[in-house]
This record gives sequence, structure tokens and C-alpha cells, in this order.
Amino acid sequence: MAGKKVRKPADGSYSPAWRTISKIILRPGIRMMMRLDWRGQEHIPAEGPVILAANHLSYLDIFAVALFADSAGRYPVFLAKSSLFDIPVLGPVIGWLGQLPVYRAQADAALVLKQAARLAAKNNACVIFYPESTVTRDPQQWPMVAKTGVARLALEADIPVVPIAHWGAQVILPYGKFVPKLLPRKTVGIVAGPPVDLSEFSGKPMTNAVLRAATDKIMTDVAALLGGLRVQAPPAEFYHPAIARRQERQAIRALQEAGTAQAAAENSERTSGVPATGSETTAP
Repeated sequence: MAGKKVRKPADGSYSPAWRTISKIILRPGIRMMMRLDWRGQEHIPAEGPVILAANHLSYLDIFAVALFADSAGRYPVFLAKSSLFDIPVLGPVIGWLGQLPVYRAQADAALVLKQAARLAAKNNACVIFYPESTVTRDPQQWPMVAKTGVARLALEADIPVVPIAHWGAQVILPYGKFVPKLLPRKTVGIVAGPPVDLSEFSGKPMTNAVLRAATDKIMTDVAALLGGLRVQAPPAEFYHPAIARRQERQAIRALQEAGTAQAAAENSERTSGVPATGSETTAP
């Protein structure tokens, strides 16, 4: 019985030829989908590992931010689930492109990001990172509370974080939709800011408090850049889905309790003849 072929684990190394092919295909392909109005590429270092921390509005913004990085002279690298590298055709291709595998099967999330940081530093990768981990659920589409992985990834290997904001991709492909509105071609604005100053966290233990403070500082810069694109002031606090759901349940409960109390008062009025508090009476 033939044994199962063991594939060499992806290590972030890449094929220059395959990267060239991807550029030939994707550069014009992305520009056909959208116009791009961008600035701030001078903040992206020409060499060395770097993290581009971006807000997330649509599955299509992945292409916009990728081309933005490419236009700055840096090939975009994403963190991908290690299981994707085992899929026929797709797995070898993303491996040849140098995408970074994340081994989620490991119980220690900190170790997962430590491995990613090591690979990013080893290959001088330009890593595009979405700190929110998913498309924002904020009703006004501002960045929501982010997970702390971006701070851990940056602090673990002393990798600079460049904040990125974009606006417009959600018009082409709103979240939850699968068919993009390509015509007429729409503009996506993208801006990068100076690397976030995380020096105050250098050398500190990777506690939840430290990681949360560093992450919020990164996302504050991202939100400020987005405010510039939208010509609006970002909210003072990040939207938190769990807190929003809890507040919604509390509001519904309060309305239900108010309705129950009013119904009880009206029933009392009918049975006793005494007007309920707050009810109107007509003078004889």
C-alpha cells in the first residue's frame, strides 16, 4: 500500500516567476473592477518586514489594498489557514506566491502568531492584516473593536505597523452580497499613514492589557485616516458587537416591561374606575 505523500510545510518562501505571473494577471484585473485614488505610499518601507493594518468593509477591499501595496513596490502577503495549502491547485499556487500559513490547529494562539511573525521577519514580508478579523459590523461602517493579534504579531518580532484606511469597496460589493456592481466603475480611496509608534509597549510582557492598548492605538490611527477619507469625525469609541447586542436586548426588555406595566395600569383602571397614572381625563 503506497504511503500518503507528505508535502513540505509552507514556510513563506516564494517563486519569483509565479509572483510575476500574478502581477501580470491581477494588476489590470483589479483596475478593471475599480478606480483607485490613493496616497501615502511613502510611509510603506521599501525593504524589511512590515504590517499593513487595514479596516475591512468588503471582500473586494482585499484586492484594493493588495494593489496599493504592490504600487508601493511591496508584494502583498496574507495570513492564510494552513489547510488551504493542502487544497489541490490552490494550495501550491498560494505557496508559490509566498503567502504565510497559520496553523490554527494548535491550541496556543500566541504560538500561532509567533510563528507567523517569525516567517514574516525571515522573508521580509509585507503582511496585510485585518485586525477586526472580519468585515466590520458597525452600522455606520467605522472600524469596530479589533482582536489583539496585530499587536502581538508586531511586538513579537519588532515589525513596524503602517495604518491603512480605504473607502468605496463596499459600494462595489456590499457585505453579504456575492455579485459585484462593476458598472459604472467606482472609485476606492486608500490612504496610508506613518508607522504607529508602539515604542511605549516595547519590552513589556505580552499581557492582555498591553496587547489591547497597542491594538487600540493602531486602530485609532486607522479610524482617523478613514475619517479623513469620509470627511467625518470617527466615533470616540469602537463599536463592540457583543455590547451592542446586549444593549439591544436591554432596550427590548425595557419596552416589554413598560408595555406590561401600562397594560396592567389600564386593566386596573377598567376594573376600579380609577384613572391610570399618566392617562388623560376629560372634564365634565
